[in-house]
This record gives sequence, structure tokens and C-alpha cells, in this order.
Amino acid sequence: MAASYSRNPLLRRTGTYPFQRLSEARAAAVALRDEDAADGPLVDLGAGEPREPTPEFIRRAMVAAVQEETVSAYPMSVGLPELRDAVAGWVGRRYDVELDPGRHVLPTLGSKELVFTLAQVLVDVAGGRDLVGVPQPAYPVYERGARFAGADVLELPLHAGAGFLPDLDAIADEDWARLALLWVNYPNNPTAAVASRAWYREAAARCRAHGVVLASDEAYSELWFTGDAPDSALQIGTHGDDLEGVLVVNTLSKRSSMPGYRSGFVAGDADLIAALKAFRPSVGVAPQRFVQLAAVAAWRDEAHVDEVRDRYRAKLEVLRPGLDALGLVDAGGPASFFRWLAVPRGWETAPWASRALADPGTADLVSLLTDGDRDDRGSAAYAAALLRAGIVIAPGAFFGPAGEGYVRVALVPTAEHCAVAAERLIALAAG
Repeated sequence: MAASYSRNPLLRRTGTYPFQRLSEARAAAVALRDEDAADGPLVDLGAGEPREPTPEFIRRAMVAAVQEETVSAYPMSVGLPELRDAVAGWVGRRYDVELDPGRHVLPTLGSKELVFTLAQVLVDVAGGRDLVGVPQPAYPVYERGARFAGADVLELPLHAGAGFLPDLDAIADEDWARLALLWVNYPNNPTAAVASRAWYREAAARCRAHGVVLASDEAYSELWFTGDAPDSALQIGTHGDDLEGVLVVNTLSKRSSMPGYRSGFVAGDADLIAALKAFRPSVGVAPQRFVQLAAVAAWRDEAHVDEVRDRYRAKLEVLRPGLDALGLVDAGGPASFFRWLAVPRGWETAPWASRALADPGTADLVSLLTDGDRDDRGSAAYAAALLRAGIVIAPGAFFGPAGEGYVRVALVPTAEHCAVAAERLIALAAG
């Protein structure tokens, strides 16, 4: 009999990561359908992983860096000076904010690792700062990182009527006293909403008054469909020394189609950056030197970002007729490469949905998407029904209870595949 070893109980409490469940459901859906059928394979609008080609000049920069590095060395946790300079230069051009590359900027291994580990640096359970504020609905890693740091989580609801901005007035005094960290995320995943620099200033002032760090995840800052370029929490001042109590996280994964390179940065308050510098050598999360040099090339060029932004806009125009035909109403904001869509009321009575829900295979997909906690009329059931029609989307419930009643579509397939998805949605709507 195998020995029984201990496990962190949080592994059980947090359950299976939502997008792992989506991958499992996708595989099960493939097994249920004939991939050689006339309508072809699944179109995956579910996971938000960019599938645009990484620009050639970035790939060339990395290859050149690999060839130059005849002796491989561990990367320094503070990152290459060239990369810190490139990030500071980009921030200056994009936001008209001056950063000291040595004091205000720190390269990261993408953004996810920083999002998960930041609470470990800031939470002080013994000192009474044992609470982390997270938006709801939200990217799940804010909450998971907080809980693995031993913190409790304060959920801050995001409502369409308030522009999907958290109501800071609703935070009780006793919660402000316990908060170590408040996460915000604009352009928002999953709602695609944006925040103004005036709102960031107010949020930063409120957090400073209570000794709380404001952390702004801005991974989608360079992608928007309409209106002006999104603002940043970096714009609460004009210099890095104006960023007291503020950290901003960004990444090349979306703007430069580099998710596999795992390269991002955190910038802001010099004292907080110093604390991260003290923590990170123990974790070993600095990007490889050759990745950092590829990142230097990416941050110094904007032409490729303009091109990828235009491609996402074009894909939305291709997909939109299908979304409209099925009655999926855009309920979110103007940015990111997501659409946050309200599930039509009574959707389960539509002929296409009734047929799908009557199929035992669909019930199995619902169980996979809900980690066994079945809801045959919720967003997971809607996603499962569309899976049977060959289209992968993310249930709104993946982003927390406030996401129920919505689904998220990621415009990451090719324009040709988006056209296929539109055709399938239109055919479903037709009966």
C-alpha cells in the first residue's frame, strides 16, 4: 500500500484550475465528435492565449542572443540593465512618466508569477495585515496567490452600472485596517473594461491613506477595439517617485504575441521594488538572458503592436455576426482581446440548445467544466452546449460567482477560424 504523504489543504480547497478544466472538456468534446466531419475541428475561443505569430525581428533577437551566449549563466534576479532601460523607455513614450530603471523597474517571468507571489512579500499575518482585496469576477490567480500566502480574501464586486470599477467606499474601516494589498486589473479580464487615470489617482490616494499597496495588472494595456488608448496607474504622477504605494504589472505576452517567452515587468514604488528584489533570488524567477534580450527588441518597437491590434479588431468584425445571431449581447468594455457576453435568457429552450442538453455527452462536459458541481442551466452548461457544436468558450463562472450569467470569448484564433465560428453560430441560431 502506498504511503500517504501530507498535502497543503489549499490544493483541495482551490480545486482544479478553471482553464485546466476547460482543456479537459475540450479533449472530451473532441472524443465525442468526428473531427473529419464536414464542419471540421473545434474552434477554440476559450483560453486567452495569443496565437498570433511572434514577430520575426523578436525571434531573430533571441536567436542572436543564444548564439552569443557560449557559456550559460544563471540570470540575475534584477534583470539585465538593457531590459530595465527598455521598459523605462517604453513607459516614458507610452505614458509620459519618467522611471529610474535601477529603482523603479524589475523584469519578471511573464506577469503570472508576480501576480501569484506578490502577496507573499506583502501579507503580514502576525502584524494584522492579513487581507487581500481582489475584484469579482476576476482572473483566478489574484485569489489563489493570496490564499497560499496565508491571507483572507476580500471580494470587490464589479458591476456594469459602475463601469466594472470596484466601489472603494464600500470597503469597511475594519477591512481597510487589515488590507495588505488591493488588486485592480484594467483593461479588465474578463469584462474588457478600462479605468481612467483620475480613478487610479483616487484609488491610490485611498490606499495610501490606509497603508495599502495598490497593485494594477495591466497585461492588456496595448489592446483595445474603440476609443483612446487605455490609461495606466503609472499616470498618477509624472515620475517614479510619485508612485508611492503603487505597483504596475505588464507583460509582452499579449502586446507582442510572446506568451511562451514569459517576459514582463513590475514597476512602481522604489521601496516596494527593493522588497521584491530581496525576495526574488529565493524564488529563481528571472527570465533567461536570451529572452530578456528578445524583450528589449519588443519593448523598443511599436509597429508590430499596431499590426496585432488591427488583427484583433478585424477578427471581432468577422465573429460579430455569429455572436449577434445567437443573441450574445456585449456586456463589457472596449479593450483587451476578450468579449464579455451576457448569456440570453431562456437560452436552454432554443432548438439547438435543447438538442445539446438532451445528449448525455453534454452532461459529462458540464461536469468537467464545473469540477463535478453540476449546474445544467448556468454558464458552464451554455459553454458545454456550444462545445457540442464545435465552439470553445469560457464560462463566466470560471471568474467567480459574479461571472455567472456571462461567457467570455477570446479572439485568439485566426480570422479564418473566427469566420468558421461565426458560420456555426449563425447555423445554430437558424435552428
